[in-house]
Order: sequence, then structure tokens, then C-alpha cells
Amino acid sequence: MGEKAKVAQVSFDALMPPQMAARAEDVGVTKVTLSPLRQVALAMLAGAFIAMGAVFSTTIVTGAGDMPFGVQRLLAGLTFSLGLIMVVVAGSELFTGNVLIIMAYANRKMNIRQLLGNWLIVWCGNFIGALATVFLMFLSTQYAFAQGQVGLTAMNIAQFKCNLGFGPALVLGIYCNALVCLAVWLCFSARSTTDKILSIIPPITAFVACGFEHSIANMYFIPIALVIKAGAPNSFWSMIQKSAVDFPTLTWGNFLVGNLLPVTIGNILGGGLLVGLMYWFIYLRPSWTGRPFGLKVED
Repeated sequence: MGEKAKVAQVSFDALMPPQMAARAEDVGVTKVTLSPLRQVALAMLAGAFIAMGAVFSTTIVTGAGDMPFGVQRLLAGLTFSLGLIMVVVAGSELFTGNVLIIMAYANRKMNIRQLLGNWLIVWCGNFIGALATVFLMFLSTQYAFAQGQVGLTAMNIAQFKCNLGFGPALVLGIYCNALVCLAVWLCFSARSTTDKILSIIPPITAFVACGFEHSIANMYFIPIALVIKAGAPNSFWSMIQKSAVDFPTLTWGNFLVGNLLPVTIGNILGGGLLVGLMYWFIYLRPSWTGRPFGLKVED
């Protein structure tokens, strides 16, 4: 008989951390080589996906006031995880997840202009996608559902976020993106869509339940409340028995400077330092021999 045919072996085992680090580096290089137009388009999708997770979460926790606080937060986190699931599985560019491309930068696979350029383009694209969702959701009057309680929930969430000080918002942003980037990091081990979904849900549920701050989510949570405050009809205010003056700290200034700025900085620090550079140091940093500490095992 002739030479035996070689049969490729397909593994369904999860990738190990050294392999995950190699994959994260390759993904980072791919992201920065996308054209700016494609980066913007994919970022707009991600902003809309995260916003839809926020819409889902806000709707589900409306009327859950009789439940224990922890149960309310658990429901909020489970439903919000829809956003990152759509980002990862459907394919799009999310600023908070893209903080992990710092691993490729640390390994000299890109320059600082490419790194910061990607972060800026994707952050702006996410903002556009989130604001587009705000506009359409306001036009839908979904905030008036349940006798206006959905809108009231949205405004209470936003006012709480606007009342955070710079320091707390910064630290809450650090811990948030540590968990978001860990969710993305776990996805690098995945061999299937199911693996990715199961990797995403626990960390995302945890950050929402704990009240940590996500810059892209806040691009929906706070603007939708600001638009409701400015443009909702009198019938809405009558249903919830409140008025716009009951939300004095809910302003664009408090949103942009008091929340979005510190949370964005915190997200970069949490995802970049606590996850990205930490795993780069462990698995990709060259040793004195010039070879990486982590073994890059083929899939």
C-alpha cells in the first residue's frame, strides 16, 4: 500500500494560557491593521450592542424593587452580558476589550501611534453607536412602558452615576475593565461559540452586580436619561409623579467630566495594567535568552 494519509487532529480542548497570550497578540495586530473606516463601522456596532444590553438590563430590573438588592443586581448583570456576547460572537470593535491590544504593543508588534489611534477611533465609534441607540430608543417611547417606570429606572441609574466623585468613578472603572478584559481573555481559550458565551457571562455579571463603571455602557445609560429629562412629554412626568427638577445632578457636564472621563481612564488602567500587561509579563516578555517565557504551542 502507498503512504498512509495523514489525518489532521481536531482538538476541542480549551487553549492554555500561553496559547491564549499568543492569540491575544495576533488579534491585537489584526485590529490595528484594519482600515479606519472599518474600525469605525465595527465600533459603531459594538456601541449599539452594548447599548442594547443596557436597554435589556434596565427593562428587567424595572419593578424589581421588592427583591433583595443582590438579586436585583444579579438580574441586571445577567441581562447586560448580552451586550458583550453580541460584540464577541457577532464581531465588532469595543474600546474596553481593545485595551488588551496593549499586549501586542508591549511585544513591539505595533507602535504607539497605532495603539492610541485604535483606541481613539474605536472609543468615538462606540460613542456614535450608543448615541444612535439613545436617539432611536427615545423615539420608540420605550421609556414610557410600565406606566413610565422604565424611564424612571433609567433616570435613577443615570443620576446615581452622575453623583459619583472622580475618585470613586476612576476606581470603579478600573475594576470594571479588569473583569471585562478577563472575559475577553477567557474567550481566547474558546473553541466554540458556546465556550465564548459561557466565558463572558460570569465576569460581566460580576462587574454589573458589584456596581463597577463601564465607559461604553455609560454612553447609553446616562445620555438616555438626559434625553428623557429634556424631551419627555408632560404625560410621562405625570405617570411617574416627578419632574425634571428632581434630577438636578443629571447634566451633560457631570456626565462627560464627572463620569465618562474618570471611568474611561479607569477602564484603560484596569484592562491595560491588571490584565493586558500582567499576562504579557507572564507569557510574552522575552527572557534573557531572547525567547518568550510562555510556550507558544500550536492549536
